[in-house]
Amino acid sequence: MIHIHLTMRLLLPLLVLSTGLAAQQRPNIIYIMSDDHDADAISAYNKTFITTPHIDRLAKEGMLFKRNFVANSICGPVRATLITGQHSHKNGMKNNRTRFDSSKITLPKLMQQGGYQTAIVGKWHLHSYPTGFDYWKILPGQGLYFEPRLISMQGDTSTYHGYGTDVITDEAINWLNNRDMSKPFLLHLHHKAPHRYFFAPLKYIQEYHTKTFPEPPTLYAEMDGHGTAWKLQTMSILLDMKLSSDLKVDPKYLMDIPALKPDSSEIAYYHAIFNRIPEPDRSTIKKIYEERGKLIQQLKPTGKELLKYKYQWYMQDYLACVASVDENVGRVLDYLDKNNLTKNTLVIYTGDQGMYLGENGWFDKRWMYDVSMQAPLLMRWPGKIKAGIVNTTMSQTIDYAPTILDAAGIKIPSFMQGISLLAPLLHKIKTAPRNYLYYHYYEDKADHTVLKHLGIRGDRYKLIYFYTVNEWELYDLKTDPQEQNNLINSPKHKATITLLKAELMKLRDLYDDHEQAGELH
Repeated sequence: MIHIHLTMRLLLPLLVLSTGLAAQQRPNIIYIMSDDHDADAISAYNKTFITTPHIDRLAKEGMLFKRNFVANSICGPVRATLITGQHSHKNGMKNNRTRFDSSKITLPKLMQQGGYQTAIVGKWHLHSYPTGFDYWKILPGQGLYFEPRLISMQGDTSTYHGYGTDVITDEAINWLNNRDMSKPFLLHLHHKAPHRYFFAPLKYIQEYHTKTFPEPPTLYAEMDGHGTAWKLQTMSILLDMKLSSDLKVDPKYLMDIPALKPDSSEIAYYHAIFNRIPEPDRSTIKKIYEERGKLIQQLKPTGKELLKYKYQWYMQDYLACVASVDENVGRVLDYLDKNNLTKNTLVIYTGDQGMYLGENGWFDKRWMYDVSMQAPLLMRWPGKIKAGIVNTTMSQTIDYAPTILDAAGIKIPSFMQGISLLAPLLHKIKTAPRNYLYYHYYEDKADHTVLKHLGIRGDRYKLIYFYTVNEWELYDLKTDPQEQNNLINSPKHKATITLLKAELMKLRDLYDDHEQAGELH
């Protein structure tokens, strides 16, 4: 047995490798995360919108987590949660504008100490440069879909020819080909897609631009009857999704329609995103999108009619991006097959959070409601994880780091707040020992104006507190899975509310989160 002793003075935990586990026998781990990839846009979860054969392969050959959730539904904080195993208030990354403290002890550092070679390629979005990685090549900020720029660990930024999802996969495979073959590896492969502004490569635009998708039952939901948070949000497809910058409608078709006329920044962005596309694809794509502009100019739709068109265009563009992600997941799985790496590699696929695909008439994420709180999670480890299993335990992003460490035979440090999912993965237990999940969102009046809130989610009930406006919400997830009927004033649910408030206090104390305004009451 190999022991690695690290003193408390170095603030690193004791790492102990599993008995009899030689380096070459320890699993390689590939963690693939796309941005804003909702579970409903994976056919293993929902066959309504798209077919994703390569991601589905992970479900067929491994395990699909049916109830996996985030702790703060926004890009940067989820990434900090991934590498720290801690909630946002502990890892210091509560919003997208914070700079992550790169001196912290993190998953890649612990994996390095445990004998792993570590790498990250793609979206980082934590403002400080990565640490704990033997190799890194990251997108600046959100990154670009076409002709993307990547920052190398030498600090230089270069432009790469091609489509972003393909380029990121290319670079990840290049690293796999040139890694130290004597060590097991942890590779983080982080895609930009399908993040706003949703822009797919030509072949998928051609495939998806004529498709029609079913509308969610709440697409035309009214905000009346709901709380302050619903009324203040600015994530409406109808009101807040821009025709030119979001949906690629050439501004020339909108200039004579006062209600739809784009401002100068929107026009500039339209030209900027198209100018990155090399010819002849640029001209071909523009011609495809001209159909949208001509329709708007001809019909001048408003209200529900305009929402109907915008929803379809949004879904066409979003799902075309997803199709490209799926293709590139297939490239990685094929690489593992061809290089005799499949059997001893744990592959994890997830999105950084859920995404509104028209529910409540919205796009984006941030809310504690299940649409954005839930994230897809699929894991394959041949010979360890049985094939075709659907796991219904409640898991959360704080569990990812403990699970990866546990799979690698490395001791989980006490500062991590998540739990290892290895026992459910290996079928030693059916469910994780947890009754409620804790959630806290902090951004308030930044992008999309979703108010600060915290809460807990159980098997049946969800309690949410929008503490800046002192408003509570209670939902029965069994009878109201779309979370439309707030039961906070229901006399029948007084005992449930009392119980859930007590459980919320317990979790707040357990996770040492006392940063919200005021006391819970």
